[in-house]
Amino acid sequence: MTRFISDPQGPDALNPAVAGPGRGPVGVLLVNLGTPDAPTPAAVRRYLKEFLSDPRVVELPRWLWQVILRAFVLTRRPGAIAPKYAQVWLDRGSPLLVYGQDLAAGVDDALRSQGLDVRVELAMRYGQPAIGPQLEKLRAAGCGRILVAPLYPQYAAGTTATVVDAVTAHLARLRHQPTLRFLDRFNEEAVYIDALYDSLQAHWQAHGQAERLVLSFHGLPQSCVRQGDPYFRDCQRTAAALRARLGADGARLHVCFQSRFGAAPWLQPYTQPTLEAWARAGVASVDVLCPGFLADCLETLEEINLACRHAFLAAGGREFHYVPCLNAQPGWVRGFSDLLARNLVGWI
Repeated sequence: MTRFISDPQGPDALNPAVAGPGRGPVGVLLVNLGTPDAPTPAAVRRYLKEFLSDPRVVELPRWLWQVILRAFVLTRRPGAIAPKYAQVWLDRGSPLLVYGQDLAAGVDDALRSQGLDVRVELAMRYGQPAIGPQLEKLRAAGCGRILVAPLYPQYAAGTTATVVDAVTAHLARLRHQPTLRFLDRFNEEAVYIDALYDSLQAHWQAHGQAERLVLSFHGLPQSCVRQGDPYFRDCQRTAAALRARLGADGARLHVCFQSRFGAAPWLQPYTQPTLEAWARAGVASVDVLCPGFLADCLETLEEINLACRHAFLAAGGREFHYVPCLNAQPGWVRGFSDLLARNLVGWI
């Protein structure tokens, strides 16, 4: 009896590039949060709709949140946020995307220079380049084994876990799935702490040391931590490791949290109110580093370097220094490449 294949044109049909286990190059997919395609209200609205519709990002009953999102958030926030994006937009595009592409290219070069057969791609959890097409690009290159590396040093369900959700949801549609590994966090890894330390040392050599050093992490609702999210612990462990690495200079280090959204209490102390209170109390100078962001973006370039700078100086402070993210600094590219290579042991 003759058998007929109903859909011979499926994604894996007769595709010799889809490698079997243990064959072909190894894929590395770097994943960051995401960005609008342009600094316009329409592009910001598309991005926010996708981002804020993720149930891991906003943990309210879906029916209730969708009413709030569509009736209030998406009608007001895009117009307010788009000019902020325009202030930090680069000639090559969104800073988060530009620096992410530079990091991916640098890591690809660094791993291949070690003689490793790898392919590195960058994806965004929300917006473009999307996770699904980037996974397919790696599969088309013959990658039957893929390491997924979310670009979040500290683990949170609303960041790291939702990357896992998106990757596995895409793979659930495939008949021939690649072998996967995930890098879940690296908040205390020596290469990461050393990169932060080197960045601070370079900044201090150029600008001198301020009275206080603020580590400003992205905020998280306190309810998430009460339900078991390890993010707050991960941030504190990053701060402790960097404080120890700095030695005597670590005494000036303070942890704060930024970017809160909505009325519910988030992790504290909040960054901007803390800076304003310090300025009113006579603190003249501060350095601000954002260790949870590997690439500069709206939250660092606008919220910290513009809004928080203005708030600190307006409250009586005299010097505000923002320390850029690691981005694609050569030392970080080398360190991150080594970290990824260690997570590929057994495949390469």
